[in-house]
Amino acid sequence: MAEYIPQPLAEAAAQFAKLPGVGIKTAGRLAYYILNMPLEDVEEFADTLVKARQSVKTCSICRNFSESEVCSVCSGTIRDKSVICVVESPKDVTAVERAGGFTGVYHVLHGLLSPSDGVGPAQLTVKELMSRLSGDVTEIIMATSPTIEGEATVSYLSRLIKPMGIKVTRLAYGLPVGASLEYADTVTLSKAIENRNVI
Repeated sequence: MAEYIPQPLAEAAAQFAKLPGVGIKTAGRLAYYILNMPLEDVEEFADTLVKARQSVKTCSICRNFSESEVCSVCSGTIRDKSVICVVESPKDVTAVERAGGFTGVYHVLHGLLSPSDGVGPAQLTVKELMSRLSGDVTEIIMATSPTIEGEATVSYLSRLIKPMGIKVTRLAYGLPVGASLEYADTVTLSKAIENRNVI
């Protein structure tokens, strides 16, 4: 930052700029905002972040974020443990839960396969997923993003899982509710046709 900006302010802005989706201008605005807050509010804000980082761990079963060794979904008795929804990150679990309707359990990969970025199966929780596939599991739902990396991950995991006799499914692609056909891109429209349902 410029010379007329105090160094601690510039350093605070640099920390905010490390967050995904936060550019230099937004980082600067956030730093200025923090400096205008009462000191006790800043301390509470910082303390909350530190406590969250220290107390939240990953579930030993599904690898989702949890306050305890085993998360509430895995330790619950009402979930269908024969169906595992495989997602990229903990925020995807939140999205599926918010949508409602899914009664199975999860497995969080903490990333997607991306050889160009040096991310292979060893950097993901693939080994942990495979160790969960006992005789009780009947279906794996692949719920990764429809990107090149997401598709590569689905393809790789499917090749590992299908020989075990477990059904592997993929989230359907298509048009969002309320969308107009004329505004749909060609890939989305073709996927909607491909994944059409009987009515």
